Amino acid sequence: MWAKNLRTAGRRLAEIEARREQGLPVGSTTGALTEERRDALEAIDPSWCPAWPVAWQRCYKLCRGVIEAGAALPGPGEATVQGEDLGAWVQAQRLGWDALLPAQQWMLEMMLGIGPADPDERPPAARTQADKWAANVRAARQFHGREGHLQVPRKHVEMVDGVEHKLGMFVDNARRRADKLSEQRRQELTELGMRWAKEEA
Repeated sequence: MWAKNLRTAGRRLAEIEARREQGLPVGSTTGALTEERRDALEAIDPSWCPAWPVAWQRCYKLCRGVIEAGAALPGPGEATVQGEDLGAWVQAQRLGWDALLPAQQWMLEMMLGIGPADPDERPPAARTQADKWAANVRAARQFHGREGHLQVPRKHVEMVDGVEHKLGMFVDNARRRADKLSEQRRQELTELGMRWAKEEA
């Protein structure tokens, strides 16, 4: 809340100064950051910007302090300063580079030596439900091809290309949720000899 109020006050001061420069009436200065307060904040950190999140600027300032002390920027979990995991913050900036403003990118590059993450550093994209279904059906086909049926023990794990698939759980869940599956998905499993709960009753 404090950070939001500070940003609002900073924007209000900027609006007032812009109106003064244009020769327009200023109106009320209520809610604006005073020039003294702004000067005090700039004395602490000349790169302070009222429009940016205070948490971002705090971590930036702490990272600058680390560099100015002659240390390298840490990786995630390697250094906590004033309660901030600076390595995790640096990683978040690199991974979220495109969401940063150009001025923030410039500050990170020029002052901290931080740039965007390389493509191979990015975490893999989350698999969609369709991806998970397709992977489990591949495992079911492999099991069926080897065993000739789809009566999979509940705890059975099927390895496909070095990846474990909890096939028993998948088949059991599909059977329980048969009425919620699309016709196409039901057909895929039926072709593999799936014994649906209603048929077994």
